[in-house]
This record gives sequence, C-alpha cells and structure tokens, in this order.
Amino acid sequence: MREHTSTRRDFVKKTAYGFCVANAFSHTLAASKESDIPMRPLGSTGVRVSMLGLGGYHIGRIRDDGQSIRLIRNAVDRGVTFLDNAWEYHGGRSEELMGRALADGYRSKVFLMTKHHGRDKKTAMAHLEDSLRRLRTDVIDLWQFHEIVYEDDPDMIFAADGGIEAADLAKKQGKVRLVGFTGHRDPLLHLKMLAYGYPWDAVQMPMNVLDPHFKSFQKHVLPILVKRKIGVIAMKTLASGYVLRTNVTAPEEALSYVWSQPVSTVVSGMDSTELLETNVALARDFRRMSSNEQATLLERTKEAGLTGKFEPFKTAPNFDGPVGRRLHGIS
Repeated sequence: MREHTSTRRDFVKKTAYGFCVANAFSHTLAASKESDIPMRPLGSTGVRVSMLGLGGYHIGRIRDDGQSIRLIRNAVDRGVTFLDNAWEYHGGRSEELMGRALADGYRSKVFLMTKHHGRDKKTAMAHLEDSLRRLRTDVIDLWQFHEIVYEDDPDMIFAADGGIEAADLAKKQGKVRLVGFTGHRDPLLHLKMLAYGYPWDAVQMPMNVLDPHFKSFQKHVLPILVKRKIGVIAMKTLASGYVLRTNVTAPEEALSYVWSQPVSTVVSGMDSTELLETNVALARDFRRMSSNEQATLLERTKEAGLTGKFEPFKTAPNFDGPVGRRLHGIS
C-alpha cells in the first residue's frame, strides 16, 4: 500500500493541505487538545478514531532512523493516534522504527495497527511474534490480513489450519484486540472475504473520487460494511497520487470527498514534517460535502475514472508487495 514519493511531494507543492487519519480506543486515548483532530467510531468496536493517521510504509523509507522516530512522535504529539504498519514493510524496518518511537510512554497514546501475510495458521503466528517483538508491545490493537489481492487468498485463510485460526488464537491469547483485512485490487475479493461471515472488526480498502467509476469498493463493499457495522479504513485516497494527474479536481476537494463518506479513518504515508502539518490542517478544517457537491464532483471525474487508468493498483501486480508476489509465484 504505497504511494510514490514524487507524486506526494508534488501534492505538498500544489496545495497547503494533505491527508491521513487515526484511531484510538476511546477509554484510553483522546485527541490532542492542541490539534483538536475530530474523532469517529470504528464500526461497532466501541473505539473512537481520529481523522489523521500515520502510514507505516513511508516511515521505513526515511533513511535516517532519528528523523523517522522524531516524525512518528511529532505526529502523536499533534494528535495522530492511529498508526499503520505491516510485517513486510522494508523487511521489518518500519515496525522496528515504530517500536522505538513508541518507547517513553508513547505506546499508551496510540492505537496500533499492523498487517501480516499469514495465509496459514503457522505463518500468521510467526508473523505475529515478529511484529510484537519489533513493535516492542504485548498487544496489537488491530491485526489485519495484508493484501487480499489474489483469487485464492480468502480460501487459503479460511481453510483448515488457515490464517483465520491464528486470528482467533491471537485474540484468545490477548496478543491481538481486533481483526481485519486489507486489499487494493478487486472489490469482489473483499466480498468473498465478507461472505464467510466472520465477525470482522475493520476492513481497509481504496476510497477516492475515481473509485466509483471502476471496480468500485465504495459501491460494492462499503454498503455491506456499514450494514454490518464494520469499521471502514480508507486508503489510496489520492489513488497513489494519480488523482493529481487527472487535473479534474483539487487535492483538498478529493480528500474532503472521501472524508464525507461513512469511513472511520483514512491511512496515508507521511514522510516529512511539512506533510504532517498540512494533514493536521486539513483534518481541522474538514467540512462535510453535501450530496449535490459530491454528485457534481463525481460527474467531473467520470471520464478520467472509467477505464481504471488512474487507479493502476486495481490492475497492475507491480503494486503488490514482495511477500504476496512470492507466495503466489509472481516475479
């Protein structure tokens, strides 16, 4: 779940705003009084989530460890409480950096999410132990199956000795509080995961102004999540930066559109203090778009969105992570 550095830097240059979102357990966490980041419920979990969060992939791409750790802590100090990560990001470096940043009392201030590639029970439990060690924590707030992007992923997870058994065991052991899954390729795969009837706590998926026009997660998956009161975690809100290439909408308008949907949180990578500050500003200034404003915007983005050209993560496997590609024999 990555966004190219060049497009993200172009975004900062083009606008004074950015985006992301955060979550937190309501009984232990609260938005910073300095930032006043709005909070939203994470489905029916009883968790309140803030509208700004920190994606884990970009954290590991910062070469200087100290800079990365300072950015994480600065984000938390500004009111960002939802932290995203994944077992595979940069060979575990992203989790290790985040674990270091959460020392000195910072762990108690955040809602910590990480993802794994365990399609079978044994692999999932191994990934869990790695993540706990790297993140320097005894419990992960939300543990998600990463990149449900291949046709056989759901069947593998729900097979005998499959990954879902690890999820249940991890919750029973108290090492995981909530369970979810993610994916960016095809809404039909999300529907397949949901068809098993498992009581998911959260689901992560692409949400942007182009999505309603092509292989739409918003049209096909979002209504089911809302009906079942499953927390909605939006990602690729600028379509990995491709929304900016369409020249049909301003970044702040595109982001406001997603925040105007029934989403609990939006996850985005932030690799600079500048982007963090613009994200905080956008979260503070958010105004929900009316139905008419949304309809007008979608009419404007229709031509650009119809073919999926500007959402390549829905068609091109080069957006998939290396672990999943190896697991399915894709070079």
